[in-house]
Amino acid sequence: MDWSLWLPFLHARNIGRMNVETRNSLEDVYRVEAPRLWRALVLHTGDREAASDAVAEAFAQAIRRGEAIRDPAAWVWKTAFRLAKGMPDKRRTMPPAQEVGDPGAVSDELIDLVRALKKLTPHQRAAVVLHYYGGYSVREIADILASTASAVGVHLYRARNRLRRELGDDHDRPA
Repeated sequence: MDWSLWLPFLHARNIGRMNVETRNSLEDVYRVEAPRLWRALVLHTGDREAASDAVAEAFAQAIRRGEAIRDPAAWVWKTAFRLAKGMPDKRRTMPPAQEVGDPGAVSDELIDLVRALKKLTPHQRAAVVLHYYGGYSVREIADILASTASAVGVHLYRARNRLRRELGDDHDRPA
């Protein structure tokens, strides 16, 4: 199932991923990546405050490290997901779709997606969000989540099957 065609929300898969030549400043990275990263973390954690805290702390750490970071965008995504993973689960419930997307443009598909994501395990949800929304490869996701590529592959496989059952398989599978 090609989720990027199924749902415009996920179609933004590689928008904002910058080339090495354009990663000149952390400010540019923040401008491009912070909103996408925040939405990805809200989908992953189900907590707007935890997502905000993780994004803010990741960028604060990036500022402290400065030029020592070779790939600021990738480093910030990795750090924010790891920070979110370590945050307390006291408030975590999946958010209403209005909190994830543009408030005026909430579609039934987005609401269905948020409900379906809620039924995935945290590892499956992280893998799906990073792969289909963040545009990361299996190997990159394994690095971000401190896992193995084969474990991420299993999480993606199981998540796709679960999402297919929850959302229906209305689209042709890619050849």
